[in-house]
Amino acid sequence: MSESVLYTHDALSAFCRAVILSMGCSSADAQQAADVLLSADLRGVDSHGLARLSGYYRLFEKGRINPMPQMKIIHESPSTATLDADAALGLVSAPHAMRIAMKKAKQCGSGWVAVQNSNHFGIAGYHAMMALEQDMIGFALTNASPLVAPTYSKERLLGTNPISMAVPAGEHMPFVADLATTTAANGKLEILQRKKQPMPIGWAQDAFGENTDNPFAVKEGGALLPLGGHKGFCLGGMVDILSGVLSGANFGPWVPPFVSFLEPAANPVGKGLGHFVGAWRIDAFQPADHFKKQMDQWISRFKLSKAIDGKKVMIPGEPEFLLAEQRVKSGIPLHPQVVEDLQQLAKGLKIEFPTAIV
Repeated sequence: MSESVLYTHDALSAFCRAVILSMGCSSADAQQAADVLLSADLRGVDSHGLARLSGYYRLFEKGRINPMPQMKIIHESPSTATLDADAALGLVSAPHAMRIAMKKAKQCGSGWVAVQNSNHFGIAGYHAMMALEQDMIGFALTNASPLVAPTYSKERLLGTNPISMAVPAGEHMPFVADLATTTAANGKLEILQRKKQPMPIGWAQDAFGENTDNPFAVKEGGALLPLGGHKGFCLGGMVDILSGVLSGANFGPWVPPFVSFLEPAANPVGKGLGHFVGAWRIDAFQPADHFKKQMDQWISRFKLSKAIDGKKVMIPGEPEFLLAEQRVKSGIPLHPQVVEDLQQLAKGLKIEFPTAIV
């Protein structure tokens, strides 16, 4: 197979649920995990969707994911909390933390939850967007496997450490920023590796700290580069401090790797991987309807700006929303290597893999 293969959203969701259930997770947690992963595939963030499912299962096999966690708040104030996720799937613990944050926001105007002892949480945008349904602004951060070299360093000390913020509007679709604090996420390199294509200069450096277009550079001892040089280092550091240092999770080079064949640091400085989520209640600042009308005006003005010939100005999140609408109707494309990987997983678990759209 050389071209992507199309599958319906419902078929892939059912398959994903079956795999998560086979780990011993509850039905509710399996559905939650599937929703997060499929939202990535729908929105075109293919590196964080079903392509990651086998990786989660391998982490479970290594005993690094607890399928039946007893998550608990270990420190709390009226507007804040620290959640021990008990080694849960981050796909489950981050939405749980966001629900706590929104509950606190209803009471206090804003709510903030730091999460320790968790695992990779998928796309940050999913968790931030949970707040939209309650006329809140959502915020989500996470630290990640150390693959990023600080400015002028050869060492990998930070993760891609994404930032996401979701803001509701009225007539327009919401503003959703969801970005890694690196020039490119590691998943983008994985996509280029599968396609056997070079990567743009500036995405990563080799083991000697030199620029390279080799998409395997990070696997060969190199490192991803911060977004915009030192500014990206600042942003990634902020995410690491809020997600790791503040929560009591591991931070910097001690963050446990996503790949199961690498063991976590022998001298951890915290518990598991960390997240930080928050919600602002809009009507704690002004009437929500007025704010959304103002957001519509903000969005309209930017969309009406003079565009470069052949281009269209789009607000953050708009391309992903449009793509999701398209993929719900026409199907979700999976790269042949991802299909092969998932078919092998299905075979091992004796779970039926869905049939492609003809």
